[in-house]
Amino acid sequence: MSGYTGRFAPSPTGALHAGSLVAALASWVDARAHGGRWLVRIEDVDGPRCVPGADRVILQQLAACGLHPDEPPVWQSQRGALYEQALQRLLEAGWAYPCACSRKDVAEALAARQRARPRHGELVYPGTCRNGLQGRPARAIRVLTARRLGPDAWEPVRIDWQDRRLGAQAQDVEAEVGDFVLRRADGLWAYQLAVVVDDAAQGVTDVVRGEDLADNTARQIHLQRLLGLPTPRYLHTPLVLGPNGEKLSKQNGARPLDLADPLHAVREAAAVLGLRLDAPTLAEALAQAVRQWPYRPAD
Repeated sequence: MSGYTGRFAPSPTGALHAGSLVAALASWVDARAHGGRWLVRIEDVDGPRCVPGADRVILQQLAACGLHPDEPPVWQSQRGALYEQALQRLLEAGWAYPCACSRKDVAEALAARQRARPRHGELVYPGTCRNGLQGRPARAIRVLTARRLGPDAWEPVRIDWQDRRLGAQAQDVEAEVGDFVLRRADGLWAYQLAVVVDDAAQGVTDVVRGEDLADNTARQIHLQRLLGLPTPRYLHTPLVLGPNGEKLSKQNGARPLDLADPLHAVREAAAVLGLRLDAPTLAEALAQAVRQWPYRPAD
């Protein structure tokens, strides 16, 4: 087996749908095409959004489609100590700071500066708490404050990276995102920190995921560099769109996969990836997908 390690990391906010099967299949095929390991990580750090039992359903759906991880799955909710260690390193280096701002506070601060919402409606943090919480109204300083990546970490601010499908990518993280959250005010870990720590801890060499997550990559590379962690190769796959032209998701009513015929579901997911599977059995179709897979990591 090669040194390749890939992963599929679903959030258990519901069962897999057609779009999430595309991402799962792509990550599995890429791992198999390179003779590597394929892992499953349940990203359940956002506990309030998780649906009880959805993790079990997801694992059953993957198995029904012939997608079996090479190691037992892990759950992010059990890995808080690793995230705490990483956060403490950033705090001790002066690269993170406490923040008492709510989303409403951020929106109002941006409006006062006549700054419109940037791309994708993301709020670029205006730096309200960069110099400490002194002077903030008592009502704003909550017992649990968030932790943000701070301005001392922004050198260089431009992150250039190469996507195996999308090609050359670049982002000025400070200007386009701002000081992003590492741990939320309610104590829950932010996706950006958790995913970086877990990918490194699990030895992930290649991240294959949906194109909607490409915008997160620069932030994650920046954190990897600050923490001295390796940067995986990235490949972002085409999205499955709903009737309204937006990404198919649980939020816009995506239905759970109909796995009465797993072979049909896999064929449809493969078609989104540009693969034509006509083999008569699921096992043969998956092997056919591996043979057809066009993407190879850069040397």
